[in-house]
Amino acid sequence: MLGVGLQITFAHSVSTNIGVVIITLMYLCYCKTSGKLLFLASLYAFPLALGSWWSFIAFGTGDVWHTAWIYASRVYAYLYLGAIVTLTIPIKNILLSLSLHLKLSTTFVYGLLASFNLLGRIKRQYKIIRYSAMMRGTTYHFWNPSLYLRIIIVALNWSQDLAEAMTSQGFSEGALRTLTYKDDLPKWQWVLAIFLILIYFFISFLVRPW
Repeated sequence: MLGVGLQITFAHSVSTNIGVVIITLMYLCYCKTSGKLLFLASLYAFPLALGSWWSFIAFGTGDVWHTAWIYASRVYAYLYLGAIVTLTIPIKNILLSLSLHLKLSTTFVYGLLASFNLLGRIKRQYKIIRYSAMMRGTTYHFWNPSLYLRIIIVALNWSQDLAEAMTSQGFSEGALRTLTYKDDLPKWQWVLAIFLILIYFFISFLVRPW
């Protein structure tokens, strides 16, 4: 994802962007990713792609059509590249793998895991705050800052409870921890990743299709 994603930033090829979209979609289908979730993500990204496309058509110079399609297709290339990681691997496995292989701080990893685990409670609290406000004759819309201020206050109270819970489970910042999570990376996976990155480089910067 990172190797190809970085190159997409500098490549000027609509064909390779479409190729990335097709290959990543095939992989997502192979992993049996939720079709509804993919559709919604694609739908949400459409205004961004359309805005990028129209801005170059309306205000660009030179070959505006080619540039417009480059940036519009680039939005979906980035979207599906991210999806092959975020929609196929649990966030817990991603964070623990980063901690294991890239030596990411365990404190940071466990803090993020706690935040993701609190998302369900935050959604429930969001509804409770809106319902309690409606009982007082006040309606909180999603753009109302007062709504988010109340959610932040609740989250701050939870942070103290979370810190105490982690301490009670024996978590000490900076202390050595026993690793029970294993994430083996076979050599063929490294070879495949490097091969795909080099193939993309060759096609995008040497062949340079439209």
